Amino acid sequence: MGKQKKARKYAVMKRMISLRDQRINEKERAKARVKKKEDPSAIKEREVPQHPSCLFFQYNTQLGPPYHILVDTNFINFSIKAKLDLVQSMMDCLYAKCIPCITDCVMGEIEKLGQKYRVALRIAKDPRFERLPCMHKGTYADDCLVQRVTQHKCYIVATVDKELKRRIRKIPGVPIMYISRHRYNIERMPDDYGAPRF
Repeated sequence: MGKQKKARKYAVMKRMISLRDQRINEKERAKARVKKKEDPSAIKEREVPQHPSCLFFQYNTQLGPPYHILVDTNFINFSIKAKLDLVQSMMDCLYAKCIPCITDCVMGEIEKLGQKYRVALRIAKDPRFERLPCMHKGTYADDCLVQRVTQHKCYIVATVDKELKRRIRKIPGVPIMYISRHRYNIERMPDDYGAPRF
């Protein structure tokens, strides 16, 4: 009869004794954790995020003409594809003066896209556009826009990116501008502003 093969055990680790084990020298042994008794008379503190003062429920009171619109990289590219003039189309959508704002991150992303997107870069450097400086590391525009909108709720975000839209919908009081049917549309805008619904 042949030898019976033993089934090999995979990912089996050598057993280690606990650091609190009696066999370890007292100097090297880990000390037992002592639970602190909670003082019942102590005031319990909870960290509650401060609700922005500009919001009346979901209604954002900081929004109003002239609108400051944070523009994303792909929004410029899709506007060029749809042959839309950014500033004029924004005004047609909102019936008010619009100031497109471009952060350093978005500018960096457009510059990284290279020679193919030189028209987008030329549009982004338009003097009518307001440049917003970024203080953080890296040039990931989505995080930058979400962070900026969370801190200051005076912006409308212009984007075509589904993932970014999903993230911004979680922030109350921030409208989203997007492109559909070769024109700009707006989502989550208060009804008393002149934005047509389609």
